[in-house]
Amino acid sequence: MIEHRLIEKMLTVIDKRVSIMQEKNEIDPVFIDSAVDFIRTYADRTHHGKEEDILFRDLEKKDMSFQDKKAMQDLVDEHEYARKIVGDIVNARKKYVKGDASARTIIIDGLRALISFYPGHIQKEDKIFFPVTEKYFTATELDQMLDEFWKFDREMIHEKYKKLVKELSS
Repeated sequence: MIEHRLIEKMLTVIDKRVSIMQEKNEIDPVFIDSAVDFIRTYADRTHHGKEEDILFRDLEKKDMSFQDKKAMQDLVDEHEYARKIVGDIVNARKKYVKGDASARTIIIDGLRALISFYPGHIQKEDKIFFPVTEKYFTATELDQMLDEFWKFDREMIHEKYKKLVKELSS
């Protein structure tokens, strides 16, 4: 949940920058790159990655209620929704820098969609899903999961930059 606080701070930054871009009627491609990098690397790959690759994996091994299984699937679907929005922003940014002014609307709408999406998603995880599903684990299992989260974080930076070098080498 600590990661949620940083995501919320970034959403505030994005909101302010979107307002400026709307006032100027132009997109700041460098800011878009930074925002996309944050959402893709921190919010999605790091944060959602720990949820999907570790927490949800371990929950699938438990005898969960139908309601809790559905809630987990809803969260996965929401992660996919956010990924699609970010992909749309990236594609629109490419069009915008090539001179397609109509892509500006897609970028702004996409950023606004993320700004409105994440607070509800975070609330659902913080206040409902995490507290309810914690009961499926023993204290030892939770400690092991936290250790795995730390390991995941340590390896993330290497994963990101190995991928970058591979992409640039192609």
